[in-house]
Amino acid sequence: MPRRDPHDQILASVLFTDIVGSTETAARLGDRGWKQLSTKHNAVMRKELKRFRGKEMDTAGDGFFASFDGPARGIRCTLEICERVRNLGIEIRAGIHTGECELIDGKCGGIAVSIGARIAAIAAPSQVLVSQTVKDLVAGSGFTFEAAGEHELKGIPDSWRLYTAS
Repeated sequence: MPRRDPHDQILASVLFTDIVGSTETAARLGDRGWKQLSTKHNAVMRKELKRFRGKEMDTAGDGFFASFDGPARGIRCTLEICERVRNLGIEIRAGIHTGECELIDGKCGGIAVSIGARIAAIAAPSQVLVSQTVKDLVAGSGFTFEAAGEHELKGIPDSWRLYTAS
């Protein structure tokens, strides 16, 4: 197996979010109303990412992909975002995982990113769902976790224990 340059890998906590019911909300509000709401949502996301030293990696539709240098900061940021967007009349679902990431054009990539995306996809409205890895890394940080069961993550080997962070 060829050796990889270790400078192309980092340990990162990745966050994926998605607005719950975005299509229905956009249909109800119309294009102009949805654009205004989406702009407010994006402003909240970016303000909180900056506040908690998160890095915006990408956006797609109504979702965000961000990274943090530590899982506790990622959880705090996401819990704050959930609260702030609720004031806009919307909810997000969120997933956080920590793992080794490949740097691809300055952005995190690889299996850890796929795991984070899969976790977010099964989160409930206003739920911050985290992997066992994240839970273990933030032990003693004051977070409360509720078991959310073992899940098969599409395309990812094994089953994964997930937890709701609060």
